[in-house]
Amino acid sequence: MKDKKLLTPLELKVMNILWRLKNAFVKEVLEEWDEEPKPAYNTVSTTVRILEEKSFISHKAFGRTHQYFPTVSRF
Repeated sequence: MKDKKLLTPLELKVMNILWRLKNAFVKEVLEEWDEEPKPAYNTVSTTVRILEEKSFISHKAFGRTHQYFPTVSRF
């Protein structure tokens, strides 16, 4: 079984963006992506949901969309 506290490289990339932005929608995470090719929107959305399940992030709902923010500090 995988350790729920370890982050995959993709999860770490998303976390680094969220730590830098403080809070962001999935679209904003993609806008900050500095590597090509950028992942698909659905890939980032799924990664964000996994990070929320692991309790690394949480969200505020705005209608049908969510703004995500870190719940753990970077260090």
